[in-house]
Amino acid sequence: MPLVLKPAEQCRYDALSLGEVMLRLDPGEGRIRTARQFRASEGGGEYNVARGLSRCFGLRTAVVTGLVDNEVGHLVEELIMAGGVDASGIVWAPSDGIGRTVRNGLNFTERGFGVRGAKGVSDRGWTAASQLRAGDVDWDHLFGTAGVRWFHTGGIFAGLSETTADVVVAAAEAARRHGTVVSYDLNYRPSLWQSIGGADRAREVNARICGLVDVLIGNEEDFTAALGYQVPGGSTDLATLDLAGYAEMLGAVAADLPNLEVAAATLRTVRSATRNDWGALAWSDETGIVRATQRDDLEILDRVGGGDSFASGLAYGLLAGRPLQEAVEYGAAHGALAMTTPGDTSMATLAEVEALVRGGSARVQR
Repeated sequence: MPLVLKPAEQCRYDALSLGEVMLRLDPGEGRIRTARQFRASEGGGEYNVARGLSRCFGLRTAVVTGLVDNEVGHLVEELIMAGGVDASGIVWAPSDGIGRTVRNGLNFTERGFGVRGAKGVSDRGWTAASQLRAGDVDWDHLFGTAGVRWFHTGGIFAGLSETTADVVVAAAEAARRHGTVVSYDLNYRPSLWQSIGGADRAREVNARICGLVDVLIGNEEDFTAALGYQVPGGSTDLATLDLAGYAEMLGAVAADLPNLEVAAATLRTVRSATRNDWGALAWSDETGIVRATQRDDLEILDRVGGGDSFASGLAYGLLAGRPLQEAVEYGAAHGALAMTTPGDTSMATLAEVEALVRGGSARVQR
């Protein structure tokens, strides 16, 4: 059955994200180890979706996260607000003076070029977001009294600590009680899980969460590492992609997750750090597999956040009542555009996304 969305006029927010928002420090064209200056911006897998839905698609969005009540925490708050995202859901942790017991997350990110891949070095132990607990937020007030049409979170936040998975479950359960659509991006990161049990622990955590999810997003690695499914006879090369294999895998996922309405996957073949083949597909019981326009040899400036921008474009399409085929086209186009600019977050406009969906080119606009 199609997704059932709450009427916009009954909700304060079109979308709300739950996750850690870090301060991203970018050495530009250089490398972290040799940098003498960094460009500061904000980012985080779950937050990037709310930010894209606000800045590109014009929706009313908010984020729930944790920050330390110090100058760095308030810098991140300013960046969140500048991105058009309501920051009133920040849970502020008192500063201990030097970050001995609680800190703000940092993410140093190299873009990569040619044969040198992008590299991320996160510094997020003992952060305020990782210490959030389920009772820190009045979820029933947020989803019930205020009202939210779409709730988004993901596997990065769920894997931050022993308590964050409980926060995700509490939020998703409340969202479901109040008729809010729940989306979840598996976003498997080996570095996040390597010291706490690896893929086995990720599967244990995600199995607990995904039964509460309406829309599940990932890529082939995510579905395999984070959930234990594989594409039968599948290939990661878009030129030889086995759609039947993907359909079989996503059908098996849906059979195990009774609340699942839509599953979506980004498709990427890495030719070099700056040239990828890029595409996406989505599945529902009603439509089966639908596939977005494939963009071979896509030139990339900064690939970080491409998947998050896909998620926000997909969510926008579904929130707008578009067919799944059209929604996945919005997602793939938005992801492609987001990777042409620096930083985690999208700088694209709705007009640019719609032009690309219609087959627009990169000709100069005068």
